[in-house]
Amino acid sequence: MYQRRTLVASSVGLHARPAGLVAKTAAGQPAKVRIAKITGGVAGDAVDAASVLGLMTLGAGHGDEVELTAEGDHAQASVDALAELIAQDLDA
Repeated sequence: MYQRRTLVASSVGLHARPAGLVAKTAAGQPAKVRIAKITGGVAGDAVDAASVLGLMTLGAGHGDEVELTAEGDHAQASVDALAELIAQDLDA
């Protein structure tokens, strides 16, 4: 399993447009990526990163830390692609 943490850069967090962009990118990855919000240094329940509704239920706001995980072939490339996207201001 490959995992990576990153900060949410979008001013509205993973809500609406940013969640749609992340979900679309996740759906196009060769490995299934899961994402969880970090609270108190601990990852909460993970959701499918390709689900807009799942992303919005995380409640991940601007500056929050999230952890992305994937298993199998292409796990690192898939996680890294999403981590780099989430670390950008997707509201711009």
